[in-house]
Amino acid sequence: MSKSRTKLFIENFLVYGLGSIIAKIAPIIMLPIVTRLMPDTTYYGLSDLSNITVSFGSAIAIMGMYDAMFRMFFEKEDVEYRKEVCSSALNFVLISGIIICLLLFIFKSYFTSWIFNDVKYVNLLNFTSFSILITTLSGIVTAPTRMQNKRKIFLITNTISPILGYSISIPMLIHKNYLYALPSATLISSAIMLIIFYVLNRKWFNFEKVNISLIKEMLKIGAPLMPGFIMYWVFTSCDRLMISKQIGNDFVGIYGIGSRVASISQFIYTAFAAGWQYFAFSTMKDRDQVELTSKIFENLALVSFSTFVIIVPFTHFVFNLLFKGNYVNGYITFPYLFLSPLLLMLYQTIVNQFLVIKKTWPSTLILFAGAATNVILNYFLIYVIGIEGSALATLIGYAVSVIIACIVLSKMKLVILSKRMKLMSIVLILFIILWRLISPINIIPAILISIPTLIIFFYLYRNEIVGAYKKGKDFFKRKDLTER
Repeated sequence: MSKSRTKLFIENFLVYGLGSIIAKIAPIIMLPIVTRLMPDTTYYGLSDLSNITVSFGSAIAIMGMYDAMFRMFFEKEDVEYRKEVCSSALNFVLISGIIICLLLFIFKSYFTSWIFNDVKYVNLLNFTSFSILITTLSGIVTAPTRMQNKRKIFLITNTISPILGYSISIPMLIHKNYLYALPSATLISSAIMLIIFYVLNRKWFNFEKVNISLIKEMLKIGAPLMPGFIMYWVFTSCDRLMISKQIGNDFVGIYGIGSRVASISQFIYTAFAAGWQYFAFSTMKDRDQVELTSKIFENLALVSFSTFVIIVPFTHFVFNLLFKGNYVNGYITFPYLFLSPLLLMLYQTIVNQFLVIKKTWPSTLILFAGAATNVILNYFLIYVIGIEGSALATLIGYAVSVIIACIVLSKMKLVILSKRMKLMSIVLILFIILWRLISPINIIPAILISIPTLIIFFYLYRNEIVGAYKKGKDFFKRKDLTER
């Protein structure tokens, strides 16, 4: 990777990633406070169900238009063309978002019973419906800022938004308004982002520039991706619905806590995803693009697997420290749900190759295989081992998708997999099995398993690790000399 491309990747990884992380870190920091103010896990479970409904509804409304918009923006350098792309995308999602919102309002009794297991939560569904519309529009209006690589703006707004959201939800919890406190934080944060970014990016959006033929062209790219987004939702959210139906909303709350703490791994995933699209599309015409993508995929796997092995031994200790009562039981889901987003990151790294060649349907089929595995395993494992079974099903589903994607893309010569990557994956599987059998609670035995695992990882990638260390050392030396 050349210095300019390395700089481009690292800058987008750090700046966009940091902005996205700041937006996601607030809910985790506030989690011990929230759980103490909300002692009944059922209410946290209902908030979690509202949140997954928003994510599902917004994915349906956007219909892959965000990714298509991102791809088409870089098709031409012409500013007027780019305005047509942005305006057409916003017009489409505005209409689709309103339709989704109206459908939920019209059939609210049915959807309330299906999502929340009780029609008495109909007002919560109405609140959720409006959140879907706001979240959908927010996603599109923020896009020009990222497509123009305006990193400082993205960083500042992502810092302010969650702080303002929780300034509303915490007083609501104090006044025992448990049902709407957390959904309010989500809605307010999305609304703030929508207003700020529309003001900043309004020059890119003009309904007079809506181009129907351009919408059709973007739909050809985006529509095949929509089932993929549904599959992502199945991976991240369907487990809550199945837990709710099979063992109750209180267990959804416990599972939700485990999932929320495990989302710290999304700091790595979010940092990557935020900067990856710009980097991937801006380098997609390079001659060594396949080798470059393969190298990034393998290095991200090393970072992800190593981070997982380091953190897992301390799982129960951290949960016992942060939470009280039934919330502590969420520790058992943490390892599986921590690793899952990292596997998603690896998956998205390589399946972006399908988007580069404008053939997105294979990624949908691959995700479907993983999602189907997830749902089937959820159905059986929840009855057998409860919420741990659901978390394990999620992890296995992601693993299936990554494995299939690697096989398909290797045969298409769009990605290159090394033997040491395969060996590292096998070692990781053995580590998970040994950890669960020997010590899911006690720290010392778990550390004794993790140390040799990390040694093996280091040996396999010793040249890359030493090289990265030397480059980092040289960088800080040059920085010190410059400051002097």
